[in-house]
Amino acid sequence: MQTTQFHTDSSVIDSVMPPVIGASELKILKVLSLLIDYPSNELFLGDTLADCTEIVARSTIISPEVRTQIIDLIEDLIDTGSLEAQARYDGLFERGRSLSLWLFEHVHGESRDRGQAMVDLMGQYEEAGFAISVKELPDYLPLYLEFLAYQATVIDDDIQIRMDIADVSHIIALLAARLEHRGSMYKGCFNALLQIAGKPLNMVEEYQEKISKEKPDDSFEALDKEWEEEVVTFLDAQQEERCSSQTSTQSLAAKAGVRTAPTKNIVDAPVHWVDFKTNPPVKQS
Repeated sequence: MQTTQFHTDSSVIDSVMPPVIGASELKILKVLSLLIDYPSNELFLGDTLADCTEIVARSTIISPEVRTQIIDLIEDLIDTGSLEAQARYDGLFERGRSLSLWLFEHVHGESRDRGQAMVDLMGQYEEAGFAISVKELPDYLPLYLEFLAYQATVIDDDIQIRMDIADVSHIIALLAARLEHRGSMYKGCFNALLQIAGKPLNMVEEYQEKISKEKPDDSFEALDKEWEEEVVTFLDAQQEERCSSQTSTQSLAAKAGVRTAPTKNIVDAPVHWVDFKTNPPVKQS
């Protein structure tokens, strides 16, 4: 999926390649954006997946265990092929709302407040010079990760970018727990995001008991009920008079009703995993 334009004339195939981010370790955010997004046919062309594997294998900001989880996912995608990977993705992320990749859906649900939230986030993109080239809602997680990867090319502040991920870490941990509960290899991508944000992986364990009591929302009965609900046009909500929703990424966790430390608004010191030089050679396909 071609999600953005970086003010170049790149082709569709070129656009799925990880951007040059200099020495920043946050180039892995572009890889995670590609992997969490719908596995388009372009993802399987050329050396894209092999390049992603190399970037993950060399990363020092995620643990060896999580690196292995992501590489296993990439190798599985290669072995599976685009058609089967797309069918599996549809059944996982696009049936029901529990694994929705739209961040504000986990914060506002289907309320009209979500419209103003997305307008505010779109303003943040535009202020940074980040142009969206497809019809996609701005709170789509792969798009947001691509924005942060873009930010790493224009600002010299990796800590701020990590803090932006930390602000949505409770949503990420919840999704990771649900993916683990379903036995999905995609959980490694979400574990990586937590580590990049400086969060412990035991956050995922804290959600296990909660999700064990959830009723599946991807059954035919649940899907039929969802279609019966009123359709809400989110972006039309901006025309209503309402108080500011304060919907910068810094307020997502609070609006989701999660508990965060009241006086701490910083990310723990980044951990660099130093054993990457001892990794076995990356398997090329």
